[in-house]
Amino acid sequence: MPVLDTSFWLTIGAILALIVLSAFFSGSETALTASSRAKLRALADRGSSGAETALKITEDSERLIGSVLLGNNLVNILSASLATALFTRLFGDSGVALATLVMTLLLLIFAEVMPKTYAITNPETAASLVARPIRLIVLVFAPIVTAVRMLVRALLALVGVRTDPDSAILSYHEEIAGTLALGHSEGTVDKQDRDRLLGALDLGHRTVEEVMLHRSQLETVNLAAPPAEIIALSVNSPHSRLPAWKDDPENIVGVIHVRDLMREVHRLVTEAKGDFSAVDKLDIASVAREPYFVPDTTPLDEQMQQFLQQRRHFGLVIDEYGALQGLITLEDILEEIVGEIVDEHDLPTEDPITRLDSGAIEIDGTMTIRDLNRAMDWSLPDEEANTVAGLVIHEAQLIPEAGQVFQFHGFRFTVVERLENRLTRLRIRAM
Repeated sequence: MPVLDTSFWLTIGAILALIVLSAFFSGSETALTASSRAKLRALADRGSSGAETALKITEDSERLIGSVLLGNNLVNILSASLATALFTRLFGDSGVALATLVMTLLLLIFAEVMPKTYAITNPETAASLVARPIRLIVLVFAPIVTAVRMLVRALLALVGVRTDPDSAILSYHEEIAGTLALGHSEGTVDKQDRDRLLGALDLGHRTVEEVMLHRSQLETVNLAAPPAEIIALSVNSPHSRLPAWKDDPENIVGVIHVRDLMREVHRLVTEAKGDFSAVDKLDIASVAREPYFVPDTTPLDEQMQQFLQQRRHFGLVIDEYGALQGLITLEDILEEIVGEIVDEHDLPTEDPITRLDSGAIEIDGTMTIRDLNRAMDWSLPDEEANTVAGLVIHEAQLIPEAGQVFQFHGFRFTVVERLENRLTRLRIRAM
């Protein structure tokens, strides 16, 4: 048959080769965009040169996608054109419709669905395999892709859309947080594990001021008090370090470590042959260590690093004017990651959240929004206030009276108790 000549078979072979190339481009696009850069880095660290190449070419995702799409469109259009010419030669004018139907099925099944299904199933493996040839294609198509990219940006600028090719759609922090939230919602990540990981990620976004113990709750030592009184206060305190002040409670001049104090007491009593009255000669100021002050705006990850480098566990928090705001310990920062840490010296405390039969809860107004969110798995905003009472005051734009009710962020807040200007007890119920 004259139509089944050499050119016929060459055209068939060219169409099949183009379908294979289309499958390669489609699968490569899916593999390189769906693969995790963290997993590719792990493969590269284990010696995979393909994974290393994949990491490099995915750094400029706009150029990568442009090159792959250009190649994919070229082979798809060329294969469709060849098929149309071939089918027109065989079947006349009806060959156009037949070529459209046949090529749509072939490209859909063998050049789109099948390669993309494989790539999405094994994205890192597929990305490592196609990385080298795709890198060559990116280099070859670079001039055309650059021109197209400039044209696209110009067209988008006409409608007020600005693009930043150097910015990622999501930061690594948001990507990890989203993955943890998704895993928790699907039941594959425990709440405790999610909270610990998110707590570690959030250290750089939270400041000392948010987790410090406020100055109104500080247990301090007056250096002017009798030594026996200071000793009794120190040994009976659940804390191993106590700020010491002189003349004014906010004038912190040192920090007394109970161990240092007891060592000096032991020395004096021993030299006095067991006479405890010898502690009256104790110079408390000589026992106190130099105080360590930290700004209240210091990020928690930075402060933790400072504690570790300086081998400290205790810092006094001051504001921009040098006024004492509270204190923070290394344990406070660690608790933001692992939750409440309780040892044998801590005083027993009740559950800070009282659950009512109505479905509402009651809490102390000083409870931090972060602790409430973590305990109840809520998402109340904490950008404008650290405590729940602070959030209510911020939203209400006034200091509410006891009994007042407010609704915001999907919750109903009732002021149960107010002491002077402090909201000491709040009732919350989800709407």
